[in-house]
Amino acid sequence: QVQLVESGGGLVQAGGSLRLSCAASGRTFSLYAMGWFRQAPGKEREFVAGITWSGRSTYSADSVKGRFTISRDYAKKAVYLQMDRLKPEDTAVYYCAADRTGWGSSPHDFGSWGQGTQVTVSS
Repeated sequence: QVQLVESGGGLVQAGGSLRLSCAASGRTFSLYAMGWFRQAPGKEREFVAGITWSGRSTYSADSVKGRFTISRDYAKKAVYLQMDRLKPEDTAVYYCAADRTGWGSSPHDFGSWGQGTQVTVSS
């Protein structure tokens, strides 16, 4: 298991931007696929974006496609989520997650989770 700590959440007006960071500890960060999930009050957790172990491929949910960008830094053992043109419906607790399979092809494969960071978008 890798330990994950998110940061960068906060309050922003609709149309604004935030950059979330996830710091990872462990020896095999480069072997994990990494992803971001979010959960709004009263709703189920949903997948937001992911990146494969190699960083060569990324994917995102339709709801954020074109607005959010995931990236990773192997030297810093960090993963980021750049969120642009934020909408009120983006309001949620955002969680960083790691997938030991390296592919991030299924939400069920993400087995390590951070504690979350709150993102609130006002209209």
